[in-house]
Amino acid sequence: MPNILVTNDDGVNASGIQALAKALDAIGPVTVIAPERNWSAAGHPKTLHKPMRLTPVIWADGRSVFACSGAPSDCVALAMLGATATTFDLVISGINSSYNLSSDVFYSGTVAGAMESIIHGVSALAVSLGGAESGPASQSLAEAAAASITAEIAAEALAQGLPPFTLLNINLPRLARVELRGVQTTRLGRRVYRDVLDTRTDPAGRPYYWIGGEFPTGIPEAGTDIGAVENGYVSVTPLGIDLTSYATLAQLDGWRFPVVGAE
Repeated sequence: MPNILVTNDDGVNASGIQALAKALDAIGPVTVIAPERNWSAAGHPKTLHKPMRLTPVIWADGRSVFACSGAPSDCVALAMLGATATTFDLVISGINSSYNLSSDVFYSGTVAGAMESIIHGVSALAVSLGGAESGPASQSLAEAAAASITAEIAAEALAQGLPPFTLLNINLPRLARVELRGVQTTRLGRRVYRDVLDTRTDPAGRPYYWIGGEFPTGIPEAGTDIGAVENGYVSVTPLGIDLTSYATLAQLDGWRFPVVGAE
């Protein structure tokens, strides 16, 4: 049976990761290594300046898991480098407590955990659930739906295989399984951020800053991840490591770059 590693960025005791691990038990042995604290929007750090620890934790259902002192990407790196003496066939990061759509993927600790896996050559899924604004279901009911659907997609990914250095970014609106309209394969859409800079002054007269603003929205175009979840579908978007803009690469052939080196 395949060995599955589960991580997240909401922390080792988040309800989403517990629902996910339980659903994945039907597929194969599950190892959980997740951050000891919340790392939401932490991106893809690599901890090299200090040691990291894995601390055993027992969940309420009796499952033994590991809390990691590093980021989600560190959790996966430690596992891939042999911290648990297990070779993994699939890594699943989630269930995140809010969407990771469009350019969210560059900020997301959830997606970073999956991305770290494919850097090491192991296929991965990242799964995120919309917040309360995305549907009327309770958190527990929506997490159960997301967990069961993710487990079925995981089984299919193991059976069919994914191309090298590819992950699937899965997003679901907060709906019960019977309320979802289906599953769509999608491309990344266009997020609209409304960030504002809040400048304040501390008691010593020094400025400090908060980045705030309204909750991000997006353009719900057909065929995109945003369009899918806005219309009640599960979105499955394949992502890869290669960020090269090939159209621009061809255009650069006509540029006059500086002449360097010996003539």
